[in-house]
Amino acid sequence: MCKLVVRVNDILGVDTPTTVQKEFNPPVERKEGELELAVEKDINTDYDYSRESYYSLIEKGQEAIQGILDIAKEGQHPRAYEVAGQLIGQVGTTVDKLQDLQKKLKDLKEVPNKTNANIKNALFVGSTAELQKMLNKKTVETNSERKIENENFEGKDITPKN
Repeated sequence: MCKLVVRVNDILGVDTPTTVQKEFNPPVERKEGELELAVEKDINTDYDYSRESYYSLIEKGQEAIQGILDIAKEGQHPRAYEVAGQLIGQVGTTVDKLQDLQKKLKDLKEVPNKTNANIKNALFVGSTAELQKMLNKKTVETNSERKIENENFEGKDITPKN
């Protein structure tokens, strides 16, 4: 802390806050299985916190709805009923978000177990002769055969000379 701040605090009679340096903890290296467990724990912790927050918001919203409905009944003012309607809509939206939270958690837990193996775009790299052999369930067996096919394809004459 700079000297000016300390001096001003002394003049005003304010206690100078002491700064506490937190010890740096380097990240812990984890094995693959431990990392998955840590991620699972974080997901569950976040889910529990979000769920509690949504429940709290819904309960407070219901209390507010009850209060505004009491005011609307006493005053018979259209604006009070309008506010009550908006508040009911907001609580309904929060309930929907709580349900979406359930679905998101389910999706997060299913991702590692389920993969989609559909191939949409495949690209063949090779000569037309290789493609024909592949389509006919024949394979090029040696590199020398592949070299001969490529030379024939490029128009080179590879016939042995006598």
